[in-house]
Amino acid sequence: MATLSAFPSSSPPWPNPNPNPNPNSDLPDHEEQSERTEPGDVVSPPNSGPTQYVNHNIRDGRPSPSSVPTLLNVSFNQDYGCFATGTDRGFRVYTCDPFREIFRRDFDRGGGIGVVEMRSVTNLMALVGGGSDPQYPLNKVMIWDDFESRCIGELAMRSEVRAVRIQLNRIVVVLEQKIFVYNFDDLKPLHQMETIPNPKGHCAVSQVADSIVLACPGLQKGQVRVEHYASKRTKFIMAHDSRIASIALTMDGQLLATASSKGTLVRIFNTMDGVLLQEGQFTLHSCRTIHGKGIEELRRGYHYTACVIGHKKFVRRGADRADIYSMAFSPTAQWLAVSSDKGTVHVFSLKVNVSSPGNDRSPGASNSNPVVASSSSSLSFIKGVLPKYFSSEWSVAQFRLPEGSQYIVAFGHQKNTVVILGMDGSFYRCQFDPVNGGEMIQLEYHNFLKPENVM
Repeated sequence: MATLSAFPSSSPPWPNPNPNPNPNSDLPDHEEQSERTEPGDVVSPPNSGPTQYVNHNIRDGRPSPSSVPTLLNVSFNQDYGCFATGTDRGFRVYTCDPFREIFRRDFDRGGGIGVVEMRSVTNLMALVGGGSDPQYPLNKVMIWDDFESRCIGELAMRSEVRAVRIQLNRIVVVLEQKIFVYNFDDLKPLHQMETIPNPKGHCAVSQVADSIVLACPGLQKGQVRVEHYASKRTKFIMAHDSRIASIALTMDGQLLATASSKGTLVRIFNTMDGVLLQEGQFTLHSCRTIHGKGIEELRRGYHYTACVIGHKKFVRRGADRADIYSMAFSPTAQWLAVSSDKGTVHVFSLKVNVSSPGNDRSPGASNSNPVVASSSSSLSFIKGVLPKYFSSEWSVAQFRLPEGSQYIVAFGHQKNTVVILGMDGSFYRCQFDPVNGGEMIQLEYHNFLKPENVM
C-alpha cells in the first residue's frame, strides 16, 4: 500500500496535548469495537485510564479560505477506495470515487499528524504525531475510533515510528530497524523482526484475510524478507545490489515488486520461492536531437538509441536514474503502476503466470495485448539472458505530472483508471488504453488541501 511522509530531520519535543474529536462524522458504517485485554506494559488497551482523553482541544469549524495546512503524510486505504492525509493541524479522510472529503479533525494546540493509516472503510485508524508541533509522541501509535470520538488504545515504542500498515486482523509498526506485528483486536504482540536501517519505513502487507504476507527490507543491502504467516514460512530474496527504495505486494501476496535506490530496475518476484519473474529498466530517457550536443555526447561514448518522433530524429540516453516513490499492482495483477521523481507515472503490463484469487486472465492473456506484443518483440535481443523484460520506454501508458513533488499511485475502482496523489495536495484520476497504450487521459483533478473541496 502506497504512503508518502515528510519526515523531520530531528524529533521535536512533544507538547503533551489531548485530542478533542468532532463527534459528527460522515465516515461509512463503523465496525463494532472488539473487547481488548492488557497485552503488556508498552500497550494501553481501550477503557484504561491513560487513554481516556477529554474533548476540549479540537476545532469544530472549518479553516478560513486563506488557511491551507502543511501536508505531512498521505496514504491510501487497503482497497484504494479512500485515502487519508496527516497535516500540521490534524487529519482528513477522503473517498476516491467520487472524490469527496468525508471528514476532518483539526486540533487547537499541536495537531501535527505524521502518519495516518486507515483500517479499510471502518471508523478505526492509526495515528502517529509528526511535524514541528506533533499531536502525539513520535514513538506512539494511537488507535483512533472516530465513532467514539477518542483514542481507544496505543502502542508505545522505544524509538520513532516510521510507518504503520494495517491488515484487517493485524497492525504492523515499522521502526528504523525493527518491525512489530500485533493482533488488531486486542493489540497483543505476535511477531517482531529486525531490518537493515529503514528510515522511510518500507513495508507491504497483503490484504487477503486468510493468507497474510508481509514484505520488508532484510538484514542486508538489497535484500527483502517475506513472511508467510499462514504457512509459517520465511523467504529471503536478494532483490537488488543497492538499497531497497520501494516495495509492493499483490492483494494476495503472491507477487512482490521491488525497486532499488539506484532507480534503474523494477523487479517482480514470486514470494513463495523467490524466483525472479520479470524485470524492467525504469529509466526516463533524456532526448536530444542528433544535431549539436547530442552527437558530441554520442562521440564521447554515451549509449544512445536513435528514435523518430514526428519528422524529427532524436537520440535517447539510456542511463538516467529515477527515484521511484511508489508502486502498486492492479487488483488482477495484470498491471503495475510506478511513480518517480521524473514527473511521470507509468503503467506496465505484467507477463507472469502466477495465479491470483480473482485474477481472470488466462496464462497467455497478456500476450494478446498488441502493445505488450510490440514491446516484447522489440526487446527480443535479451531473450535467454533476463526474465521477461519491460522498460519505461515500452510501458503501456504514461501520465506526465509537474516535477518537484512526490506522488503515490494506485489503480482506481473504475476500469483501466489510475489515481494519483501528490504531496502538493493534487488528486488526479486518469484513464489508460490497455490496447493502444500511450498518454493517459486526465479525467479529474482536485487540490484536496483547498477549503473549497470540502463537501
